Amino acid sequence: MNQSGFDADIPAIASLVEPSRRALYLYVHGQASAVSRDEAAAGVGVPRHIAKFHLDKLVDDGLLQVEYARLTGRTGPGAGRPAKLYRCTARELAITLPERRYELAAQLMARAITHARNDDVPVAEALHSAARDHGRLIGDRALRQAGKRASRTALLTAARAVLDADGYRTTVDPAGLTLANCPYRALAAEHTNVICGMNLAIMNGLLERLPHLHLAASSEPAEGRCCVRLADSHRGS
Repeated sequence: MNQSGFDADIPAIASLVEPSRRALYLYVHGQASAVSRDEAAAGVGVPRHIAKFHLDKLVDDGLLQVEYARLTGRTGPGAGRPAKLYRCTARELAITLPERRYELAAQLMARAITHARNDDVPVAEALHSAARDHGRLIGDRALRQAGKRASRTALLTAARAVLDADGYRTTVDPAGLTLANCPYRALAAEHTNVICGMNLAIMNGLLERLPHLHLAASSEPAEGRCCVRLADSHRGS
């Protein structure tokens, strides 16, 4: 989740803290069709005016949407006003702190499996290829952010921005860059070699696009951070 996405989701997440509102959201979410205020109120056991207040707040926060229909099925004069109905929007909320990117890992693995099947290559090799391609993509993003003829400082700032957007939470140290967070921590705990290899391939792809950073990726597992470090390739030379 990038910063703008995180900021946009905060009001919606906060909205669900209120117990009655959360219960109403979950009730509407579990229905196959749009529901009325009366149905929602009865479904969670709250008065109609309470249901009305919280349902409309969920609409304001972008979690529910409104539609109108005559519940009796009658039309024409005397049929009465259409009822206000509520259904869930297509919006999805997911938040983990620190940042995790399990969906991205799944996409890379799915791409790798497809590549392995179609081209008869080992899955590990296909995963490294997919991960390296992703690294190149975020490297290109950093180049666009830094602009033409960017200084090393500007490139480093842009590289940190794209890595932070991918959940790595970079910090500068005398030797280079530390990736203070692993976006795939739960997977890395169970499948260390696979995920650490994937991370290393992502960083190699990134640095392939940013040679003027003079950084080299190496596998240096440690508790509480990513298994990959980006060190100054000129250091000690």
